[in-house]
Amino acid sequence: MDPRQFFTATRTIIVAGKGGVGKTTVAAALGTAAAGLGLDTLLVEIEGKRGLPSIFGGDELSYADTELAAAGADRGRLSGRTLSPQAALAEYLEGHGLRAFSRTLSRMQVLDTLAGSTPGLRDLLVLGKIKQLTVSDPADLIIVDAPASGHALSFLRSARGLQAAIDTGPIRRQADEVVELLGDPARVQVVLVTLAEETPVNELIETAFALEDELGLALGPAVVNGLLDACDVPGGRHGDGVVDPAIADAAADAAAHHRNRCAAQQRRVTYLAEELPLHQLQLPRVPVTRLGRDQVSTLADLLIDEIEAMPSLGSP
Repeated sequence: MDPRQFFTATRTIIVAGKGGVGKTTVAAALGTAAAGLGLDTLLVEIEGKRGLPSIFGGDELSYADTELAAAGADRGRLSGRTLSPQAALAEYLEGHGLRAFSRTLSRMQVLDTLAGSTPGLRDLLVLGKIKQLTVSDPADLIIVDAPASGHALSFLRSARGLQAAIDTGPIRRQADEVVELLGDPARVQVVLVTLAEETPVNELIETAFALEDELGLALGPAVVNGLLDACDVPGGRHGDGVVDPAIADAAADAAAHHRNRCAAQQRRVTYLAEELPLHQLQLPRVPVTRLGRDQVSTLADLLIDEIEAMPSLGSP
């Protein structure tokens, strides 16, 4: 598949998965890859997440767009912002002629209480802002670093829950519009991320079926993150008379452990392919304690290679 075709097939990519599988890293790599193809890209983090600024070496993101990487001759602009229900509610009130009321609530520090007064309303406010961004933001692509999969399901279910609970009024209209947005694959697709381990893979499969069957969301490829290099490590023991036998035995044990882990990962990858008919984008484990721009750029290049290996849209 032409990578540019992949990134322009939808307006918004929501990146979701179990906590600790590298969602934020994958979102950053997707954004970096899209910008590298000349697309102006907006990375969105949900309130409470702080991974994107640390990756790009900047300060905390704000509710307004913050440049993460400038546009170049062949590169698009990469920007980021954070969304909170309090800020979204304040903006909504101000947009409906209630600026003074909004500022009064802010001074009284009750916007958070008001935003959380109805179950699901906090999530709906954030989704409503994402809906607005799909219309008003100049970026070619919006990538959302969603909450961990347990919360991601309740996050994406919030609009349908409010539809069932409220018959009329602005909240119902917002819920209707968000449900319409999420059900349109030209506007939203979900990319699920997992490690090649039993629990994350099982949770990804359950989440995928819930998103597709229950909520009608379109799913992009699944990203299998953190794969070990399946190198052929020698397994001999006792050395060759030059290396201390104890060191040689320890190295052999480490090699056997590595091969076993590689084999276990491959079994989970195969199981995922059998249980979930989604194309897989596979990324290696990056052996650093903290990822930065350079590592994310490398992962972005690898994603481009993986996307190029996908069948084109409409292909069998």
